[in-house]
Amino acid sequence: MTGPVRPGPSETHSMPGRSMAVCALLGAAVMAAVDEIVFHQILAWHHFFDRSTPAVGLLSDGLLHTAELLGLVAGFVLYADLRRRRALAPTHAWAGLFLGLGGFQLFDGIVDHKVLRIHQVRYGVDTILPYDLAWNAAGLVLLAIGVALAVRARRRTPADAAGA
Repeated sequence: MTGPVRPGPSETHSMPGRSMAVCALLGAAVMAAVDEIVFHQILAWHHFFDRSTPAVGLLSDGLLHTAELLGLVAGFVLYADLRRRRALAPTHAWAGLFLGLGGFQLFDGIVDHKVLRIHQVRYGVDTILPYDLAWNAAGLVLLAIGVALAVRARRRTPADAAGA
């Protein structure tokens, strides 16, 4: 009979890059969930794909919801693995979370809304500009927080990062 699995010496070192990447995945999935729940379902401002019938729009929302849930599950499994290995770098993880939140928001606002035009922030208003500005500004703020946290995390010494 064996005891609990304990991380070996090679598994007790902080993994800043992986911590940031895993939490960026979680951040993107969380922002996709916020978009899906708040703007697609509660406010009904748009669907993920609005260039077809309402049924196709609803189907596209379901596919976005599926992708967001897969991202959350994969992200939490990877996060749990980092914790189990005692390899989570908390300052890098926070940076990754905000980079994922802002990255998703800005990608959606620029690529989905303006480049591909698969949907707009809101329909049935006289001017979309205030909505676009608010949407993209929110993404930029979240992204700027992530960048500031990433710079701060990178400047920390390895001894500081291990103790965080």
